[in-house]
Amino acid sequence: MIITCVARIYSPDFKRTLSRTNKKRVEPTGGGSSIGDLTAMPAWTLPAALSCLLMAGCAVGPDFKKPAAPEVSDYTAQPLSTTVATDNIPGGEAQRFVMGGDIAADWWTLFHSAPLNELIVQSLKNNSDLKAAQAALSVARENALAQRGPYYPNLSANFSASRQLQPGSLAPVPSSNAFQYNLFTPQVSVSYAPDIFGLNRRTVEAADAQEQAVRFQMIAAHITLSANVVAAVVQDAALQTQVDATQQLVDINANMVQILRYQLVKGYASRLDLAAQESQLAQATATLPPLVKQLAQQRDLLAVLVGRFPSQAPTDKFELSGLQLPQDLPVSLPSTLVAQRPDVLQAEANLHAASAQIGIAVANRLPNIQLTANAGSTALAIGQVFGPGTGFWNLAASLAAPIFDGGTLRHQEHAARAGYEQAAQQYRSTVLTAFQNVADTLAALEQDAAGLKAAADAADAAKVTLDLSQRQFKDGYASYLALLSAEQAYQQARINLVQAQANRFADTAALFQALGGGWWHRAELAEDTDDK
Repeated sequence: MIITCVARIYSPDFKRTLSRTNKKRVEPTGGGSSIGDLTAMPAWTLPAALSCLLMAGCAVGPDFKKPAAPEVSDYTAQPLSTTVATDNIPGGEAQRFVMGGDIAADWWTLFHSAPLNELIVQSLKNNSDLKAAQAALSVARENALAQRGPYYPNLSANFSASRQLQPGSLAPVPSSNAFQYNLFTPQVSVSYAPDIFGLNRRTVEAADAQEQAVRFQMIAAHITLSANVVAAVVQDAALQTQVDATQQLVDINANMVQILRYQLVKGYASRLDLAAQESQLAQATATLPPLVKQLAQQRDLLAVLVGRFPSQAPTDKFELSGLQLPQDLPVSLPSTLVAQRPDVLQAEANLHAASAQIGIAVANRLPNIQLTANAGSTALAIGQVFGPGTGFWNLAASLAAPIFDGGTLRHQEHAARAGYEQAAQQYRSTVLTAFQNVADTLAALEQDAAGLKAAADAADAAKVTLDLSQRQFKDGYASYLALLSAEQAYQQARINLVQAQANRFADTAALFQALGGGWWHRAELAEDTDDK
């Protein structure tokens, strides 16, 4: 069914006419050269048109409500306590957990390493993945702005010029009875669809929510990049120390093999002793290439993170002793975590978009009104355009409503509601994962401290054994083989100690990442994050 009605408002100097047909020409009621003189509508159509526009005041579908924060007060079953300290060891400080503490935007500066700070600044400026995420946000923002177009009338203009020849068997069209003539037609067209059931508003709502989802995805990339640079620096420093210690192990085992070979010749050692030591040397040598490979790959990773090629890797040599372990660790309240973790906020934005999709699906099943208006002039000569008797206009309104579509729209609505349920469960899963990340990291920090203390005790014991072996060898009470064995045990204890130190630094950075990384304190990230 198509209903045609007047929906355009003209100047009060003009007459107004209501027509149920699309008039292509209207003769003027008086003189004048303005095209407005050729258009007319009755005055009572003004409130009628306004009432049509005022009908656009509701939006079908559910109104989105932010999910409530989880009703939990702790991340772990046991209350948090200060970690144990290990004296005289870099990274051995006790760490205190400050419940409800806020996270600084540049949390990585708490490690007090100028080279590390410089690498993170470079990565935030040059990393290609982060730039791609920023570009994706620009795409989403422009798409969201584009969805606002239907809020306004669509205005277009066109001009056509043609030369025509009418067959003699037909009545000539021009009033001059000419069969061959020129035709010049400038025209302006306006169309508008009142948002009666909120289809446009729900579409814009969904686009804005999708933009927010992309924004929080970009923020997550920002935080992840910072944490990855810290982890890469820590791992680089740990691997360098492990390579040095392993190389010393290889040298020690090689010396022990040479001693046993000499003793075998002199009859002081058996072939079994030599074979066992050669096996140990081979094992120690086999552990060195993987460490060297990991160190080289770690340098390549650092180069890529800061936006460079592997051949342009940073030349700084990092050491764990050059990092300071943060001692006061802020731990956000569980109710706050869901409001600052970017992945949770992204899941919430996806849930919002899914809610708006329900409104879109419902609105598509309801009638739609389209208002159109055209006005222009048609003349046989370019100089006669807009002259008396050349104007035309037409106004129309159409109402379209789906009657039967084989269930397509109904099933699309059902799919939208199922999509909302899917997004709701994904949101819950994201929240649970966020709490798991924090709980795992808190447990790791506690055990890292205990592991570092145990590794330090083992290293101290190995150092005492080495010192005693050196004294006994000097005084002639111990063999050189015993001394080398003590040195081997000490170097292995050093490797274990370095790994324990690296775990504390890396897991501390992981805690800042798990809690949201303090992005809300960075102006370039925090702006426009509220729902539009």
